[in-house]
Amino acid sequence: MPTIFTRIINGEIPCHKIAENDQFLAFLDINPVAEGHTLVIPKKEVDYLFNLDDETYTGLMLFAKRIAKALPAAVPCLRVGVTVIGLEVPHTHVHLVPLNSMQDINFSKPKLNPGQEALITVAEKIRKVLV
Repeated sequence: MPTIFTRIINGEIPCHKIAENDQFLAFLDINPVAEGHTLVIPKKEVDYLFNLDDETYTGLMLFAKRIAKALPAAVPCLRVGVTVIGLEVPHTHVHLVPLNSMQDINFSKPKLNPGQEALITVAEKIRKVLV
């Protein structure tokens, strides 16, 4: 059974897309811990980050780096935090979280509940500054 991320890749479930190429996809988390919280995934459905082949692993990190460099221009922050937890969806995914404090990347705190308009606006701002 395909993961929710595979269903997003296949266009069965909509997302707020930031960037995409033939191997990777970046989109906003709909239950973010901070504004601009972005997920970066390989299109290849592999459950665990360290089970990716070396080429996909390095490609994923380089793709994530490109998104992370754009985030502060779209969502003012001091840094962009990176975490890979991998327990909630059995499909490798990298969380990019704009940070102004350590609490911004605390996954045990209540998630933000942005409306669709707010997600659309943030996605547009990130895409606009993506180089």
